[in-house]
Order: sequence, then C-alpha cells, then structure tokens
Amino acid sequence: MATRIILVRHGESTFNTQRRVQGHCDDSVLTEAGRIAARQVGSAIADLPVQQVYSSPLRRAKATAELILEILPDQPSLQSSPLLLEVNLPAWERLTFDEVAQQFPEDYQLWRTHPEDLRMDIPSPEGDIEHYPVRSLYQQARQFWQQVLPHHDGETILVVGHSGINRALVQTALGMGPEGYNRFYISNCGISVLNLAGGLGSQAQLESLNTVSHLGQSYPPVRSGHTGPRLLLVRHGETDWNRDKRFQGQIDIPLNSNGRQQAEQCAEFLKGAQIDRAISSSMARPKETAEIILNPHVGVTLDTMDDLQEIGHGLWEGELEPDIEKNYPGLLQQWKDAPETVQMPEGETLQQVWDRAIAAWDTIVASARPGEVLLVVAHDAVNKSLLCHLSGLGPEHFWTFKQGNGAVSVIDYPNGPDGSPLLQSINITTFLGAGVLDKTAAGAL
Repeated sequence: MATRIILVRHGESTFNTQRRVQGHCDDSVLTEAGRIAARQVGSAIADLPVQQVYSSPLRRAKATAELILEILPDQPSLQSSPLLLEVNLPAWERLTFDEVAQQFPEDYQLWRTHPEDLRMDIPSPEGDIEHYPVRSLYQQARQFWQQVLPHHDGETILVVGHSGINRALVQTALGMGPEGYNRFYISNCGISVLNLAGGLGSQAQLESLNTVSHLGQSYPPVRSGHTGPRLLLVRHGETDWNRDKRFQGQIDIPLNSNGRQQAEQCAEFLKGAQIDRAISSSMARPKETAEIILNPHVGVTLDTMDDLQEIGHGLWEGELEPDIEKNYPGLLQQWKDAPETVQMPEGETLQQVWDRAIAAWDTIVASARPGEVLLVVAHDAVNKSLLCHLSGLGPEHFWTFKQGNGAVSVIDYPNGPDGSPLLQSINITTFLGAGVLDKTAAGAL
C-alpha cells in the first residue's frame, strides 16, 4: 500500500522577513503572520487521516507543527528528527543575502547556478571538515526516508521542515539529485503531497507541489528580481472518456458538463491573474478549456499548436483497459511499469510525444517577453512529459507527476527564456472544491 506524505514548510520567520540566511541557526522564530499561516495549514488538512507528525527540531519548524496539531482532530503524536534540519551553511548563517552576495560573491553565484558544487568546510580542532551543503542535504533526506517509510506503509504522515530540506525530500523521493535543487520552489507554509508505493526507490508520485490556496493566494507571486516570463500550464477539463477510463488519445472527444464546470472554476481561479497570451493544443477539449478560462480576459488571443496534441494511442484509442489486455496481453502493464519502452500499436512512442511537446514548449518560451505571462492548455501525457523535462527527468519518470483535469501548474524563468526553469507550483486543484488532495478524473489519457 502507498504511503501519503503531506509536506509543509514552516511559517514565515523573523529571519525570512529580514532576508537572512537561517540554516541550522535557531535564533529565528515565527512571526505572527507565520503563526496564522500554520493554523491555516491545519484547517486545510484537518479532514485527512494523519497518523504521525515529524518536524525539524528548529524552533520555527517545531512551532509550525505544534500549531498545525492544535487544529487536527485526532491529535497524532509529534516526533522531532535531526534529519529534517535545514541545509547547513555555517559561514553564512545570520547574514542577509545582500551581505552574502557582497562578502562571498563567487560562492553566492555558485549557490544560484550550481549549488551542488558549493563547498563550505566546517571548522574543527582536528582540522576543517570537508562539507558540500547541498550534497549533504540530499544524503540527509535519503536517510530520513529510509528511517521513516518502513513504519508507515499505507498511512498518511505530516512532515514539517524547511525550504531546502523539503526540496531535497521531494526530489530524492522522485529519483532526482542535488543538481535539481534550484528547480523547485517551496513557500512558507506551502503544502506538497507525495505518494510512495514503498520505500525509497519505489514508484513515487508527486500529487502536488507547493499549493498555497489555503493562505489566500492562488499561487506564489513572482519573486523579487525575477525578470523572465511565467507560464501557466493547464490540463483540459474532464471528458466522458476520462470518466469511463477509455483511452482517447487523438480522438477529438469534447468536454463533458463536469469538464466545462472545471474550466469555469479554473477561469474563476485565474480571473485576477495576469495573462498576456494563450496557446492550446489544437484538439477540442483543451481548446474549449482555454476559451472558457479566457472569458474574463478580454482581448487575449488564443493560438493553437498541433505539437501539443495528446499522445497517439493508435489501436488503443476508444478501448477500455480489459479490451486492451485481451488484445495485447502484457503490453498495458508494460505501459504502467516502463512507459518509455512501449510502442503504441499503430500509434506513438513516449519519446515521440516527448520530442514534439518539448519542441513546442521551447518555441513558446523563446517567444515570451520579459514579465509576460502565458497560458498553455494541453493534455495529461503532454503535461507530464513537460514537467519531467523541466525537472531534469527522463521518459522513464513519466508517471511521476499527477495531472488532474483542470489542474494548474506554474513555471517561471527567473533569468529569462534562456535560463533555467523554476517550478513554483504543480497540479493545483484546490479551486475545484476537493481540498488538498486531487480528486479529479483519473481516467485514461
């Protein structure tokens, strides 16, 4: 049975407001805004069956966990773990980020571009201890999973940590390494949901990353100093074939009534958002989803791209899983276990979808102007492929990212289209009325 992990970063701290490096330093405490946000997390997850809570022993995280626990009805026990400590940056702790940039310009630039290569040795009477902060953090995250997961098979646990360790926890669970450290963002009291089929190294699914709707925000704002574009990636609303779990692929199935309602809910969710241009797959279900979302955005044009179409399932299209298993014994299970190895009968390979979707995405990003926000509406397989690619993962990780019908993901390019992407939020579905968990259609592609 899978273990569900609700992963939360601590609330806003005094050092956060001062833009100081915290690391292992325990001088920083929650602000009043941080305390309020912690309680909002508690309200957001109060209906989930949390059996155990783990937190970092640092005051800002432990206080966040305690405030969440005050709201949870079943009062699970709280256990502190040193394996949830924040990244250890001894030379920088208590300094503001501006001071770090002035005093350690080369190291600070490395922190921003290749943090896994930053070296910051720890003084010791016996001689300095070699220390790579980010590499050590990922080892620490793996140790946490190895220690904790065997005790919670089939359970739901809450983990309260910090920006750095939470990124490392998500990424090690997904099979990523420290080179991906700067690709994900975690907000104060942002909620992420992970599903792990077994221990570390087993099949993992990121159900959502960094949702902040419970804090009164649609999604994280553009961070100060970011000059590049933002892209809002949306999956189309539900179709009857989604609901029936019938493979649709490139058969042009329209939205059903629930799918149109999901699109309308998404339109309301994005009503106050900046949207400068929109692009969708040329198929009917994403195109209609995009048109509904754009109703409040008068004057925004919608373009379509064939390369954003859903994977071509070939002879599987129109079929249910039992029919596919009967006609192609074992191939459906292979698609679930190793999708990158499957040639769809008279259809596409995942690599073909991967190549065309990424080429389309790169064209869209290259066309974006500084500060522009683009809406992109596509399909399950296309969105999964794009999110894997943007995270630095290959086709073998296709099932890593859940994409609900009508879900929104937020991707920034802080340094412009030629820079690395920053995934701010993934698979936001809270506006669909289902709470923290994604309860949209989980049917065939």
